Amino acid sequence: MVSVSLLSKNVARKLLFIQLLAVIASGLLFCLKDPWWGISAVSGGLAVVVPNALFMIFAWRHQAHTPAKGRMAWSFALGEVFKVLLTFALLVMALAVFKVAFLPLIVTWVLVLVVQILAPAVINNKG
Repeated sequence: MVSVSLLSKNVARKLLFIQLLAVIASGLLFCLKDPWWGISAVSGGLAVVVPNALFMIFAWRHQAHTPAKGRMAWSFALGEVFKVLLTFALLVMALAVFKVAFLPLIVTWVLVLVVQILAPAVINNKG
């Protein structure tokens, strides 16, 4: 998976915007079946977008400093671990606490992950 921190700020912003558009579009489409499905879809998408946005902010704040190479690798690894744990926590919270519908949650979650993988290539080819 392409990490947001490896991309330039401009590309990362575009990627987050495209991911957010995918979440909104999926939520609206699932709303056609049932509004609760729309909320479920948005929950699944936000479980990807929110950790990515936080990781991006974390990465940008640490780019201002010039840490040693080993420290930078550890910082990146810890950021990725935090991102995965936060994603998992958001998905569990959506399913266990808010009792959202499973299918739209997972479909949108996978959709936004696919966007995260494919969008940088499209952005770099056009930009």
